[in-house]
Amino acid sequence: MSIKVVLFDLDGTLLPMDQDVFVKAYFKGIAAKLAPYGYEPKALIDAIWSGTIEMIKNDGRITNEEAFWDYFASIYGEKSLAAMPLFEKFYIENFDAVKEVCGYNPVAAETVEKLKKDGIRVALATNPIFPSIATEKRMRWAGLKPEDFEFFTTYENSKYCKPNLCYYKELLKQLGAKPEECLMVGNDVGDDMVAEDLGMKVFLLTDYLINKTDKEISNYHNGGFSELLQFINDLMEGNV
Repeated sequence: MSIKVVLFDLDGTLLPMDQDVFVKAYFKGIAAKLAPYGYEPKALIDAIWSGTIEMIKNDGRITNEEAFWDYFASIYGEKSLAAMPLFEKFYIENFDAVKEVCGYNPVAAETVEKLKKDGIRVALATNPIFPSIATEKRMRWAGLKPEDFEFFTTYENSKYCKPNLCYYKELLKQLGAKPEECLMVGNDVGDDMVAEDLGMKVFLLTDYLINKTDKEISNYHNGGFSELLQFINDLMEGNV
């Protein structure tokens, strides 16, 4: 069966970045934004980290957004209600400064556009630990826009995170697609290549590789965007 849908990760895949550098810049920015309102930076960063872990552990009973803010409220109580608009204000006014620690590869957007012109559906399968506003901004840093994708995952519309297979099942349901019709493209062996367990084809983009368990990457088709396009062409022609 030919591939009908390509799912792309964002951070480190379509958007070049060193994840550790990005996280450091992100935390520095949001801590500076909230410090004048009485949020001690280290405690705030610890709370955001722990809230992120709660999203990753989410079992589908609530959205990731609810999982994060429920935890945040357990730390800050009623003060958490005041933080919500401050977070949004940070994303609107200050988040773009974090773009400086990210790269830019025009081939990423060109690849998405080429696939769409070839009649292949495209979705953004980024780990849904950020709100829509932050996800849309990171898309634009990569030279893309929300309407380039049929669907993209955010903490508002998702109830699971990678590497939970339920994340991929939920996305497939949203797209009305079968696993064998899909190709997952990502740079994280642990988070992205797990989609293979559902029957998806996978491609490991190695430009900003994350391989926390030092798994043998030759187990996967891998390379840069040129190798990705060749792999997709081979899939469409039935040569894989």
